[in-house]
Amino acid sequence: MKHTQTILITGASRGIGRLTSLALAASGHKVYAGMRDISGRNEDAASNMRAKAQMEGLNLIPLELDVTDEQACQTAIDEIEANGPLDVLINNAGVMPVGLTEAFTMDQAKDVFDVNVYGIMRLTRAALPGMRARKSGLVINLSSSAGRFGMPYFGIYCASKWAVEAYGEALHNELETFGIDCVLIEPSGHGTDLVSTAPAPQDTKRLDAYGDLAAGRDRLLGMFGHMFETDLSGTDANNVAASISRLIEMSGARPIRVQVGHDMGVSAVNEAVAPIQAKLIEMLKPVYRGEAAGG
Repeated sequence: MKHTQTILITGASRGIGRLTSLALAASGHKVYAGMRDISGRNEDAASNMRAKAQMEGLNLIPLELDVTDEQACQTAIDEIEANGPLDVLINNAGVMPVGLTEAFTMDQAKDVFDVNVYGIMRLTRAALPGMRARKSGLVINLSSSAGRFGMPYFGIYCASKWAVEAYGEALHNELETFGIDCVLIEPSGHGTDLVSTAPAPQDTKRLDAYGDLAAGRDRLLGMFGHMFETDLSGTDANNVAASISRLIEMSGARPIRVQVGHDMGVSAVNEAVAPIQAKLIEMLKPVYRGEAAGG
């Protein structure tokens, strides 16, 4: 019999977050669908989700949550924990800027990291004390295939996802003794509105200095848009939702990384690096756990 779990997912108003919320609730889990501005710009998304939950008998609850607000993150976790322990945290909220890397202003770069990196840190820090006390839990961080290489015109996005990879990998090892899993999902391009809503660089002087190369953003977005329209099986965002569901319901040891969609060479990178990193971690464990001689 499947164990019903309490799950919080961020960025649930659209895209992968919405699809995953619906899939997990349909599987019988209790799902808190975190989204910003439920009474404003996401009012329709929240209302539609409530209506679907009522119609299909789903335990699916839209929850006001802005990952850029530390107090909002803590309030959301407190509200969930007051009604029962949080079993799974899915850090999905994110933004994908596209354009010449140099032409993004520092304020733009900070805004991206505020959501993609610090948002994950804020919410994970709020959730972990309860999980550590119970010695159980699962944290799933939505990284990207772009978190394993630097792609032209995606420099700021790739940098933020590389940071997520490092943060998640460190937590994976630090939380092991508490019975908590921390896993990274690495989707490649999927058909969501990340492409249509991708922020563009704002430093026009820097853009002009690149001449025709500045148009590379539109060419790449056009290429991805065409791919999403024609390659419906390989770029279907439901694939990511299904991978997240399998991770949650997995009974054995979970992998630290799961790549989803077009490979883009990422699986080869992961497979090549994994044994090297594992050897280093095994060497360090006796030291940071105080098991080394004189530790």
